[in-house]
Amino acid sequence: MADANIRKIFHAADYDVRCLARDFSIEIVGLFDTMISCQFIGEERFGLADVLGKYYGLELDKKYQRADWTKRPLSSEMIRYAAGDTEYLERLVAILEEKLMTLGRRDWVAEECSLLEKARFAVFEGPLCLRFKGAGKLSRRQLGVLEELLRWRDREAQRRDLPHFKVLGNKTLLQLATKPLTGIHSLGGVEGLSPRLVDRYGKVLMQAVERGNALDEAALPLFPRGERREKDPAAEKRFMRLKEWRQKAAAGFELDPGVLINNATLEQVARANPQGEQALGSLGVLKRWQLMELGAGMLQVL
Repeated sequence: MADANIRKIFHAADYDVRCLARDFSIEIVGLFDTMISCQFIGEERFGLADVLGKYYGLELDKKYQRADWTKRPLSSEMIRYAAGDTEYLERLVAILEEKLMTLGRRDWVAEECSLLEKARFAVFEGPLCLRFKGAGKLSRRQLGVLEELLRWRDREAQRRDLPHFKVLGNKTLLQLATKPLTGIHSLGGVEGLSPRLVDRYGKVLMQAVERGNALDEAALPLFPRGERREKDPAAEKRFMRLKEWRQKAAAGFELDPGVLINNATLEQVARANPQGEQALGSLGVLKRWQLMELGAGMLQVL
């Protein structure tokens, strides 16, 4: 997988690249992503099923899309389904590459794929509750309870070799952290806790809640509040002008504006307000192909 001389063909590789690196220390080099290629030739629908339907008249059977792929052995039907996902990719590459070459965008995709090879999950140090959706609305005491519940769920998921949501869902944990509980008998009113789950986990859940409630004030998690960025009317104006320019530029390339350049990049450029190609390039936010194809237009707007 790390041999650059052997091409690796994926469709929408981002999650795969991250998982292979995190879970197996596998590095992908020589990636060709057919979804990125579809985006850069201007396909409006670039899901694999849509692409195979357009170019081969195929209809992918979605029967096993949400099946339990942790079960072993896999059935012969599931194996055929998994193989079918990749069966046409190599032939698809030939079609897409020809279109990219005609449009002069083969190098664009090569750069995008090279950057994608380096995609990794962020390593987060700190309380689990600070990554939990909705935690920003909780009090510090509720965060302490939620943290104890999340640590318990993490240990239980590892012990049973299951994803977190198959132990207990986020909505259930959030209710446990915020609802006044007076004992195991009060768990029955918590959404997602069936009588079977109360029998199985009731005691340990109440212990986690009690640990959170017993924490000293100083030991409670603190949700970070980002500094409020001062409004910059001039930068806002530049950002809006750049968005208007992008809309026209994307129409000229017959591409989705977000594929051409995303809002976050435009905002960074608008705030920095670089004057000249060297200053624009030194920001480090534009890809090489963007600097080459879009740089002059952006500077003109600025």
